[in-house]
Amino acid sequence: MSTATARTPGRVRVRAVYPGSFDPCTPGHLNVVNRARGLFDEVVVLVAVNSIKHPGTDEEERAAAVRALLPAEWASVTVAAWSGLTSAYCRRHEVGVIVRGVRNTTDLRAEYQLAAMNQSLGVPTVFLPAEPELAAVSSTAVRALGQWPSSRP
Repeated sequence: MSTATARTPGRVRVRAVYPGSFDPCTPGHLNVVNRARGLFDEVVVLVAVNSIKHPGTDEEERAAAVRALLPAEWASVTVAAWSGLTSAYCRRHEVGVIVRGVRNTTDLRAEYQLAAMNQSLGVPTVFLPAEPELAAVSSTAVRALGQWPSSRP
């Protein structure tokens, strides 16, 4: 975000949350975070519990792993672990928007349903499409290959 925009009198600062299981955090996740930080004043990477998924580590350990991957200059990005609804986190922490990355139409269909629910709870969602070179990367594939992203964006 430009300095001129940040200094505009009366401008409301917008906090965004990027929720996910991040089991593990992939280059695609980091790309979404990087682009979101250009759109919003603050971005919280929300390492969440998903009852459908069974991660190898708890949310606190995954949050620490995500923190370790974030470049030091990304000062507007924080990481938090959370076990409740994303919309509840947003209300409790004055977060104005949810950010979701979508890789394909299958992702978009599932994410659209979540976005509609969160909108009904008062929190809008912004979708960021995956960069073409990252669209095939998923946490499941990274786990299957036994790889963890070693380079930062």
